[in-house]
Amino acid sequence: MIEKPLTPEDVEFVTTLHGEEQISFVVLMQPRGDQADVLLRAIDDVAIGELREAARESEEPEGKEAREPAAIALEYSLQELRKAGSEAVGQVVEEHPLDKLKTVVDDSRADEVIVLTAPHYVEEFFHRDWASRARHKVGVPVLKLFAHSE
Repeated sequence: MIEKPLTPEDVEFVTTLHGEEQISFVVLMQPRGDQADVLLRAIDDVAIGELREAARESEEPEGKEAREPAAIALEYSLQELRKAGSEAVGQVVEEHPLDKLKTVVDDSRADEVIVLTAPHYVEEFFHRDWASRARHKVGVPVLKLFAHSE
């Protein structure tokens, strides 16, 4: 599960986690929406010293307006994973992302879930971040990784 396009560093990291083993990915792209509160994102930005980002949180597209940028980010990420030699498919998930994640894990018989996000300190503190919530739902190990900056 990702929330922004994978950087080259992210692609290298996730495709080499298991050494030379061939890996296939089912990527779920979670666009910004109602579940990601603007105030919490701004607090996270302030916590990591990104004051300019905190001031621009209200400018970021959300909900339906975030769907097209999310689809573009997903397609870019899938192409980069394929270029690195992995099989990769995916979809943008807007409603009930953890339910969709559980279905994908079950249908694909996934060995693990990787949640690749920016730090979300407030949500992590209260264990409301995607990785913490997924650990209680999917039935396989959940690896939380912090995405590299662009």
